[in-house]
Amino acid sequence: MNPEVFPCRDKYFEQTMWQRKDLLGLEELSPEEIRQVLSIAESFKEVSTRGIKKVPALRGKTVVNLFYEPSTRTRVSFEVASKRLSADVINIAIEASSVKKGETLIDTGRNIEALKADIIVVRHGSSGAAEMLARHVGVSVVNAGDGWHEHPTQALLDIFTLKEKLGKIKDLKVSIIGDIAHSRVARSNIWGLTKLGAKVTVCAPKMLIPPGIEEMGASVTHNLDEALKDADAVNVLRMQFERDENTAFPGRLQYFKTFGITQARLDKANKDIIVMHPGPINRGVEMSSEVADGVNSVILEQVTNGIAVRMAVLFLVSAVREEKNETIN
Repeated sequence: MNPEVFPCRDKYFEQTMWQRKDLLGLEELSPEEIRQVLSIAESFKEVSTRGIKKVPALRGKTVVNLFYEPSTRTRVSFEVASKRLSADVINIAIEASSVKKGETLIDTGRNIEALKADIIVVRHGSSGAAEMLARHVGVSVVNAGDGWHEHPTQALLDIFTLKEKLGKIKDLKVSIIGDIAHSRVARSNIWGLTKLGAKVTVCAPKMLIPPGIEEMGASVTHNLDEALKDADAVNVLRMQFERDENTAFPGRLQYFKTFGITQARLDKANKDIIVMHPGPINRGVEMSSEVADGVNSVILEQVTNGIAVRMAVLFLVSAVREEKNETIN
């Protein structure tokens, strides 16, 4: 697919099944919609290899990054993705915005819409915030992480990386290790991977396995060696010690001893096992530096692939909104 056709969408977009102006989570997506994002991301990744890393797909559009929580990788990745699509980008610093004066999320969103923005990329500490915002504004909303609910673009880039490295998703054995209870990344990955036919195992201390996780299609173990034994890939999550209000979590050293990914543990697993992490990494807690920087690690490749995936998502939601506006007019 030639990226130069994107500005007009033309025949390519007419043949797609994507009909959503928003991306709120992977739970609501069909396997075909997920595959479509991955397919378009594959084409957009080629843009990053060019001397001039831009296509005019979103020329004249404005993307607003509205982040209520700290972020480096996700926010910058969305900014780079937007600029490579030739969009104008506005980053709103919550600490210096009217939110500090009591403005609600909905009012903030409506004001952004009144400024004629086209897409709002929102990260919020409350689960369901992105969906609530999408119900109250006509612009496209992309969920960049809401509470403990979902982080759809992170899961999409994880799945994209797996497919790129292993050639498929169906029948892959993927183990997710760490703070499952507080992880929106885990939830989105479970939804996306199982819909595409992968077998997902989650592994963590008992207090970090939320009830109902098996109903999502994942199996559970509390034994790290068991989780690694036959896995094709392991996605290691950040331990969110800041959530430990009752000091119920294991200590950092105890956690690393029991659940930390070390080279010695990897040596007992599939020699080609892929090691992933959404970042930021707590070295010496979730994994050793030897593993994080080792030959099995694709952590930096995940970051690179995040740009292509987010380009695909921004393109799709923008094209649907534009198409609907043309129909109304």
